[in-house]
Amino acid sequence: MSSDEPAWLSEGQQRVWRQWIAANSELNAAIGRQLGRDSGMSLADFEVLVRLTESAEGRVRIVELADTMQWERSRLSHHLTRMEKRELITRRDCAADRRGAFAEVTATGRDLIEQAAPGHADLVRSLFFDGLSTEDLAAMDRVTASLLAQLSEL
Repeated sequence: MSSDEPAWLSEGQQRVWRQWIAANSELNAAIGRQLGRDSGMSLADFEVLVRLTESAEGRVRIVELADTMQWERSRLSHHLTRMEKRELITRRDCAADRRGAFAEVTATGRDLIEQAAPGHADLVRSLFFDGLSTEDLAAMDRVTASLLAQLSEL
């Protein structure tokens, strides 16, 4: 094989890669359906609210939120506008940096995520964890930690 030829995935690698893509898509779709049915919330809404409610002050700088969610700032801004209209979040100016702003969870947003979280946890447990043995879980932990470490170097 010359150095000009692409290094294709092996049959096993290709199978695992395609299974990963399919499982990820199906899992996200199932979670999205469950959240929509149980709370009228999207998976993106849930992710924003999780990040806000897990912060000590219930707020996160918008630029930091975009970075941690791996979203373009314009996409996040449009999404936050929709969430703001539904009174799930508010935006607050940053006193220390007049160019910066915070996204802050409202009481309505906090109530909604608290309502949605038990059903979400039940679904994730049943679809993702219940079929894994203790050994499978340990292997999945190692694989995902390794993958995330590689991705953090990009």
